[in-house]
Amino acid sequence: MYLKFKRLFDFFISFAILLLLFPLFIIVAVLIKLDSKGPIFYLQSRVGENGRVFRIYKLRTMTNKERDPNVKQTYLQDPDITRIGGLLRRFKIDELPQIWNVFIGDMSLVGPRPALPSLYEKFGEIAKKRCEVRPGMTGWAQVNGNIYLPWEERLCLDREYVDRMSFMLDLRILVKTVAIVLFGEEKYIKK
Repeated sequence: MYLKFKRLFDFFISFAILLLLFPLFIIVAVLIKLDSKGPIFYLQSRVGENGRVFRIYKLRTMTNKERDPNVKQTYLQDPDITRIGGLLRRFKIDELPQIWNVFIGDMSLVGPRPALPSLYEKFGEIAKKRCEVRPGMTGWAQVNGNIYLPWEERLCLDREYVDRMSFMLDLRILVKTVAIVLFGEEKYIKK
């Protein structure tokens, strides 16, 4: 029963957010084009519900130049991140186009983050449990350690979410996500 309600909730909330944030999308699109050459959006294949591959939308935050494989990259200190890209990543604005993925039903507001096909294949059976539900823009793993956790631990948190999924848990994750975006992961994540 909750899954049907969850999809309706996702549909109406994502529609409202798309309308509300449309002016922001226009401003950010112009800033991305002024900051560096390349497309506004970055599309990537991800694995979703029932193992179905779909295209995830993100705002482009990096240059299009060839990457040096010898340079170690981190999420915010990557040398290929554009000036505007750093700001977009800091406040997770680069992830906002995924609201479209929620609206069209590829994703949910809350659920396990959709994995790259290579990670899905690497973790096999462990990763399949997380594909029993729609992937989310945010999830239990993202509000309990996210990039500070090894993949195996994130997958365990995703499996825990699938087993415990409820409206109250989703609400708790959404509230914590807003706090993390506004005040930074360092203050709200157990390390």
